[in-house]
Amino acid sequence: MTSTEASGSGDIARTLDLLWDTGARPSRGPKPALTLDRIVEAAIVVADTEGLEALTMRRVATELGTGTMSLYRYLPGKAELLDVMLDRVQRPAADAYGGAGWRGALEALAHESLALFRRHPWLLQVNQSRPVMGPSAVEGMELVVSRIKPMGLTDPELVSAVILVSDYVAGAARTQLYLQEAERKSGLTDAEFWQAQVPVLERAMASGRYPTMAALSNNAFDPGFDHFGFGLARILDGLEVLVAARAATE
Repeated sequence: MTSTEASGSGDIARTLDLLWDTGARPSRGPKPALTLDRIVEAAIVVADTEGLEALTMRRVATELGTGTMSLYRYLPGKAELLDVMLDRVQRPAADAYGGAGWRGALEALAHESLALFRRHPWLLQVNQSRPVMGPSAVEGMELVVSRIKPMGLTDPELVSAVILVSDYVAGAARTQLYLQEAERKSGLTDAEFWQAQVPVLERAMASGRYPTMAALSNNAFDPGFDHFGFGLARILDGLEVLVAARAATE
């Protein structure tokens, strides 16, 4: 699955107005039949249930039971709508990244981010290398950076620590989504897929050509092993070494 959209590809000024509610408002006239909130909520439902490829202004209008042109009273188009959607679904909980020190905060960030990708798989189809910073994005960074500030790193390093964890989670979430897509398209469960390869692999292991692989324990490829948790712990271990080294030089 490749990226099909990019954040920040619309009118940046209009997007920022929508995100921060700084645009001009009409002082008179009939009360609008819709609200931006309703449009964004409907668009998220479409993306969640039908995928990002189904997200069009017409499809959102149908979801709302209105005409497509009526949506353009509230926002310029799909690009700006997507940026507001991104900010909306990433709104952090008030108690996010709670009080377990910097390591606990980054661990919470990882697990909450993974849960977010599972709720909204379409996020993985959006290139967010240039995000438009709305209130949810800024609030999320405020919360996590305030929790990890005691690490004693420089400000660029603190931001890099957040990026490191976020990129790791996105990669893990993308792998999980690929697995789900492969099961759906092939009609084979993951267990069935690997079971089909057992006869060939057993002969290969018995050939003597792969002694290291053949000597692995029976549970080496245990599907229940927590690869996500193992990798995350090693990332945090590495940061722990850096934090300790910085503390030793103070």
